Amino acid sequence: MQQIIYFIKKFKYFLLFVFLEFIAFVFTFQHHSYHKSKFVNSANFITGGIYNELNSITEYLNLKSENKLLIEENTHLKNLLEQRNSVAPITINTVIDTVKYFQKYEYTVAKIINNNYTKRNNILTLNKGTNQGVTQDLGVINGKGVIGVIKNVSSNYATVISILNSYSKINVRLKNNTHYGTLVWDGNDYNTVQITDMPRQAKIKLGDTVITGGKSTIFPEGIPIGVIKNFEFKSQQYKKIDVALFNDMSAISNVQIVKNLQREEQKSLEQKTENE
Repeated sequence: MQQIIYFIKKFKYFLLFVFLEFIAFVFTFQHHSYHKSKFVNSANFITGGIYNELNSITEYLNLKSENKLLIEENTHLKNLLEQRNSVAPITINTVIDTVKYFQKYEYTVAKIINNNYTKRNNILTLNKGTNQGVTQDLGVINGKGVIGVIKNVSSNYATVISILNSYSKINVRLKNNTHYGTLVWDGNDYNTVQITDMPRQAKIKLGDTVITGGKSTIFPEGIPIGVIKNFEFKSQQYKKIDVALFNDMSAISNVQIVKNLQREEQKSLEQKTENE
């Protein structure tokens, strides 16, 4: 307290000057609109800059939750699209069979909590299991393409055979024609996979887009995979076809699990036919 009193006594003239200057500024801004507007604009500029920086920081911190909401919304829209596509167009004298026309695919959001991509047989782990309706042999995709197929499931987790796995074999075709092949991986570059069993009649060009073929009961037709990076055609057959993946398999997180609601019906009918 004594130090404060000593400080005031020592600098009393300077403090009086500052006080009078403050009073002068107040009267100036109150009675002169030009000065007042300049002061307000300057204050707004400073506070606006601070608020802008704070907003940028807040947006950055909220990116994780925003991305999650976008993934969930995208999944919801895919389910709505499936429901819409499952209904026949209404025409005059048309009777809609509600049993015949129904949704074929269902999508569930999940997150990869363990990602391997440097081994020969890579396995991923998802944070969804039987409690969330997940079963074996369901496809896993994201916005850029195919990720893999679910192998084993527990109550709250599932393991996935990545497309970077020697046991992975996925039916694919070229987007610009109807020639089919099998997607495999040679174990070398995690950004590049291969196509085998492509018929020699197929006309392949560098840059051609590769998509799922739809001939399996796991993936819908048309899911993107990558583009033709390189190929070798000898003795009237394709010896090697390299595909550059759209996905960076070392940096995948949010995914969607694809469930074919008609899978059991199709498999049962095919098995019955084979046994006859």
